[in-house]
Amino acid sequence: MAVPTVAAFTDTYLPTVNGVTYTVSTWRERWGSRGGRMHVVYPDAADHQPASTEHPVRSVAFPYYEGFRVGVPGVPTAVERDDVDIVHAHTPFLLGLGGARFARNESLPLVASYHTPTAEYADYITDGRLADAVERVARRYERWYLDRTDTVVVPSEPAREHLTDIGVSARIEVVPNGVDVDRFRPVDTDAFRTRHDLDDGYLLGYTGRHGYEKDLDVILDAVDGFRIDGERPTVVFGGDGPARQGLMARAETIDADVRFLGFLDREELAAFYTSLDAFLFPSPVETQGLVALEANACGTPVVGVDSGALAETVDEGETGFHFEPGDVDSFREAIRWTIADRDTLSRTCLDRRDAISVEHAVDTLDELYRDTLDRH
Repeated sequence: MAVPTVAAFTDTYLPTVNGVTYTVSTWRERWGSRGGRMHVVYPDAADHQPASTEHPVRSVAFPYYEGFRVGVPGVPTAVERDDVDIVHAHTPFLLGLGGARFARNESLPLVASYHTPTAEYADYITDGRLADAVERVARRYERWYLDRTDTVVVPSEPAREHLTDIGVSARIEVVPNGVDVDRFRPVDTDAFRTRHDLDDGYLLGYTGRHGYEKDLDVILDAVDGFRIDGERPTVVFGGDGPARQGLMARAETIDADVRFLGFLDREELAAFYTSLDAFLFPSPVETQGLVALEANACGTPVVGVDSGALAETVDEGETGFHFEPGDVDSFREAIRWTIADRDTLSRTCLDRRDAISVEHAVDTLDELYRDTLDRH
């Protein structure tokens, strides 16, 4: 069978930079390199010039999250006229509903990716008092949407277990998001360190979206007064998000050298990761934790919370170490172990680059599409 033609629908896409947009855009590029077409339908936004298989639809600003836009459901004419084989929704919301309607109207199989646990974002649209009720509604809606698909795609086994636990009965398959190992590899860091005024001491850090649900304040708890061999490490935060201002204010009150680098161009990220002695990742809500794998691909071990997908993404004693949720002493101990064993951990990370590559992920995705078509 020829490479299937895919119509992908997503509520978040370029120029917004996050794990979902990176995954969808990378899969689209790799699919095209295999001779296939993967159309992407996404909310229109300034500063992104669409390629021939990228189709912006009318959008409005999302009031609860700055920089995020909501697309109006619809199927561009170019997609409708193509000989689409399978629909892939990367969201259960508005454009995901549009994708599901398109699949139903055209009698096409529907695949849905589960990128984000929706219930974890209740605090963005409530004042806290209604968060529990919103979470319950969000989980019921997720079940309703996912159970109407042919296949649900998750990036990790813990994400599959979570969906099973909340009662999703649809077929669930693991397809890792994959890392562009051509881009994410060990590189020279001199220019990056000079540009950001970073010396040769111990360097710890995080990059990614600064969301409240990611518990980034736990990093500040862990490094307050923290010393490695008597030396105070420098802690760097790359990226941006709604929690950033609070983190910056808190950092001013603790005994630590904390720098906020802001948004980093994707061309800088390999140097960022390579510069670090350890990547710190306390987020309990990840479905995979792509930035952890990007760090590993650059030879940098990860200190991750032993919760959610990071319990699996970080291979204990091989590509990093875990710490217990909410336990600052455990976090500090895991950082010390990682620094002490950094060279060995780094070699293991580099040895596993092929296994976490986006090419391997797209091979798995191709098999899943074909199997879903056979079952439909």
